[in-house]
Amino acid sequence: MYKFDDIIPPSRRKEEMSANQSMAPDSREPLRLSGKSPRFPYVTLFVVLVVIAVSVGALFYFSGAQVQVTPNAVSAAVQGSFTASQNSGALPFEVITAQKIAMQSVASSGTKNVHSFASGPITVYNTQTKAQRLITNTRFATASGLIFRIHSAITVPGGSQAKPGSLTVTVYADQAGASYNVGPSSFTVPGLAGTPQATMVYARSSSAFTGGATGNVPVVNATTDAQARSALIAALAPDLAASIQAQVPAGFILLNGAATTTYQELTSAAGSATGMADVREQGTITAVIFPNAALAKTVAASLSGLGYQGEPLTLATSSNLELTPQSGIPGSNASPFAFTLSGTASLVYTIDPARIAAAVSGKTRSAAEVALTNYPEIKRAIITLRPFWRQTFPQDPASISVVVVAH
Repeated sequence: MYKFDDIIPPSRRKEEMSANQSMAPDSREPLRLSGKSPRFPYVTLFVVLVVIAVSVGALFYFSGAQVQVTPNAVSAAVQGSFTASQNSGALPFEVITAQKIAMQSVASSGTKNVHSFASGPITVYNTQTKAQRLITNTRFATASGLIFRIHSAITVPGGSQAKPGSLTVTVYADQAGASYNVGPSSFTVPGLAGTPQATMVYARSSSAFTGGATGNVPVVNATTDAQARSALIAALAPDLAASIQAQVPAGFILLNGAATTTYQELTSAAGSATGMADVREQGTITAVIFPNAALAKTVAASLSGLGYQGEPLTLATSSNLELTPQSGIPGSNASPFAFTLSGTASLVYTIDPARIAAAVSGKTRSAAEVALTNYPEIKRAIITLRPFWRQTFPQDPASISVVVVAH
């Protein structure tokens, strides 16, 4: 049941609804405006500046001037006669020696009494500026007093303390016996004792002396001995060739035909087993070597069609040159060495980096390219200038890198 007071007239209901709506809070979030202005992007700007600085720094750090050069090379047929002087002159030569002993055990056929003298090669050195002549039978003494002699007179070229003159010669023991089969040794010259030359002339050996023996030694059947020695020589040949090649100093060259090998039958010794004998063969190889640059210049100067002007050269290892001595490979003889060369010479020009750097310093790229065409030692040159906008080489040649590319 409704009371009279509960009944709200329609007009009053509208007024109350309007009042309620005006008093109810607004459900929407009011728009709030900040009073602060937007921040400047300092971090972004800093990063950009760092990137620019690193990029510019990298350009300058990796900047430079470089000339990459490939040396010129020519091949020419050679046929001519030449003369070299030992350790002197425009075409000097040196003599090197290697020695090896091979042994094979075979059945013996008895014994025999022997009385033989040891021998071996020594190199005599002379630190005087003048040559030193040593007469026949000059004595050479080991530290233990063993005496060896030369069988012919020699003349040792002059030299200096830094680079003594030298000569290789064979010496022979004063007495028979195995005690003279000494290993590599140093020698003095007793005949020079008490003179200034005593410390200026001396000798050294690089291999063991052989051949000294006394008493009974095994005898080997002639056929067996010949077969064994033939096999030993065949085994020694490649070993001697490798050994002499290993002795060639840097900057020198050993040509085909510039070496000679001799073999010596050593006295057979008792084998480790009863009834066995050790057949021994000694091989000695002697070779003439030349400074590569000096020989290359001499060969180039002999070629009329090459137009050679004295530029530095070397002979490539691929050169197919054959040397023929006119009177044998020199040993203890210090006289000039005459020989002929035939075949094909592969000549490679030598690049002097300082010369090339000086040629392009201060020049523009185009001017440098023209300048380099005037150098016969250059086959190809690649110029690199950094940064990319640089078009001129530095004035200081030391600031220019010259890279030589193998031909």
